[in-house]
Amino acid sequence: MVVLVASSAAGFALRRRQGQFRQAPSAAGVLTAADLGAPLGRQATLVQFSTDFCTFCGPTRELLTTMAGERDGVAFVEIDAANRMDLTKRLHVLSTPTVLVLDASGGIASRASGQPRKADLQGALDLVLRGGGQA
Repeated sequence: MVVLVASSAAGFALRRRQGQFRQAPSAAGVLTAADLGAPLGRQATLVQFSTDFCTFCGPTRELLTTMAGERDGVAFVEIDAANRMDLTKRLHVLSTPTVLVLDASGGIASRASGQPRKADLQGALDLVLRGGGQA
């Protein structure tokens, strides 16, 4: 019974964290247009790692596309995690979708694993657009 309760609590805690943006560590690195295979946004770039079999990648793609389209200077780039294992390993992408919010210079300001909520994405993007993201 104790094992069941402990494993259920751990499962609920992990599920609650899914899709929430966390500030990237200062050593998270910088992604260039060459890394992404597409130009960076003038102010920010939203990057989604996805796979063909990912359930939540389609809705996440729609959200990121909409968000980038609503904001001037924000680009959206989707990366097939299976075809870009170099980036997947380098950035420790362990599940899809994984979303990165990059600042104007390509610095990873924050990231989320799982389907992000619109409000959380807006908050992470607003932080970068206000200059509060880290490079």
